[in-house]
Amino acid sequence: MTAKTPSSSWFSGWFSGGGKDASEVLPVRLGSHSLSGALATPVRMSGLDWALVWVTAALLVWGLVMVYSASVAMPDNPKFARYAHTHFLTRHVVSLVIAVIAAMLAFQVPVSTWEKYAPWLFVGSLVLLMLVLLPFIGKGVNGARRWIALGVMNFQPSELAKFAVLLYASNYMVRKMDVKESFLRAVLPMVCAVGIVGVLLLAEPDMGAFMVISVIAMGILFLGGVNLRMSLLIVAVVVLAFGTMMMLSEWRRERVFAYMDPWNEKYSMGKGYQLSHSLIAFGRGEIFGVGLGGSIEKLHWLPEAHTDFLMAVIGEEFGLIGVLVVIGLFLWMIRRIMHIGRQSIALDQLFAGLVAQGIGIWIGFQTFINIGVNLGALPTKGLTLPLMSYGGSAIVMNLIALAVVLRIDYENRVLMRGGRV
Repeated sequence: MTAKTPSSSWFSGWFSGGGKDASEVLPVRLGSHSLSGALATPVRMSGLDWALVWVTAALLVWGLVMVYSASVAMPDNPKFARYAHTHFLTRHVVSLVIAVIAAMLAFQVPVSTWEKYAPWLFVGSLVLLMLVLLPFIGKGVNGARRWIALGVMNFQPSELAKFAVLLYASNYMVRKMDVKESFLRAVLPMVCAVGIVGVLLLAEPDMGAFMVISVIAMGILFLGGVNLRMSLLIVAVVVLAFGTMMMLSEWRRERVFAYMDPWNEKYSMGKGYQLSHSLIAFGRGEIFGVGLGGSIEKLHWLPEAHTDFLMAVIGEEFGLIGVLVVIGLFLWMIRRIMHIGRQSIALDQLFAGLVAQGIGIWIGFQTFINIGVNLGALPTKGLTLPLMSYGGSAIVMNLIALAVVLRIDYENRVLMRGGRV
């Protein structure tokens, strides 16, 4: 059995299962590499991938504890005086309950159904991105109009857009396999679709979400078989576009300058304020941290400590050890997701494989950006830490995406047993 996407074999080294007996694995090939032996792992013939489930649960529970720790003192600030000390904890628990229910429902949906309705979901996400810009529908916070109030939670259409673009790009590459060597016929239409999403996101504005969506789309195009020359051209165009947007926006330029020297008195109380206090938090944590609940920076010094800068609070309270554990959990999760995607492609389920690997790219890239921003390795960008930061719609879409990965893994097992999906 030969897979349709030779570029996926680029991941064969790091994302391999490693060292299993040939009798325990599938006798299939991916591109020019065999999946027997070192490139595949034995698959249990029943049940879910419980290791992936438990790692996800560990990140969710740890995130819940840290959201409470980071937000418990916020009502002492006059801005949040009307909130109870458990306000953000309660809302986060409600979001988790909704997310788990949504994930359980998403797991029941066959992958073929996601493939069939991927274009319609993409269109629906575009409609929501347009609706959120309307003053009587969209909810504005700190100059950005990104949310639609739903009572129990605020829904952010850009989170749905990440998932919708992922499905649409995977569906698109399956349909365009025969013309993948032609830029105008294969790549340009997808670039235009992402461009439309980008215009709507920049109108909110939400450049962080646009960056994530662009990387997801580029990753799927590459994994779907677009050759290296065209992939490099796409990367160059995207880098040039984002560089131009930064240069033409004064406040974005200020963020870059503040990132380069956050201790400068010109930026220390302005654009560099969050970054400087995030670095102070990591410095206080040292190796083993100051202990759960012992953070000083969360006491009105570090803005958005429960959302974008949750990792800084983890670094202060759990130290370097805690940060490395979080990074290790995410690395294991992404590795497993990518392996499930490779398994699907080996079973000739191209759409499912691209979706799984696209979800791995999504979670991996957003985690990388969030941790990089917290550590001062990247300019400040408003992206939450997947599965852990406070944020209802982000948690919901993250768990739905992981439920789709579990469904893909389940269907892989059915196919390996000789069944049908």
